[in-house]
Amino acid sequence: MPIHEYACKRCDRRFETLVRNAETPECPSCHSRDLERQLSVFAAHTTGAAAPKAFTSGACGSCGDPRGPGACSMN
Repeated sequence: MPIHEYACKRCDRRFETLVRNAETPECPSCHSRDLERQLSVFAAHTTGAAAPKAFTSGACGSCGDPRGPGACSMN
């Protein structure tokens, strides 16, 4: 069961959810099924001067959400 990221077209909420088979998820805020699947940001361990800043900081200090502090769904 893969985890997919979605953006709700009705309320603009972004969230992650487990998707089973051909199941259509719904927004946890407004329960709309009018969703847009997002590209997932995956974690990568990098070191040195070339390490991207997005992977070294986040709301909890480890998620690396590129939208900035407080944006991840781990809160």
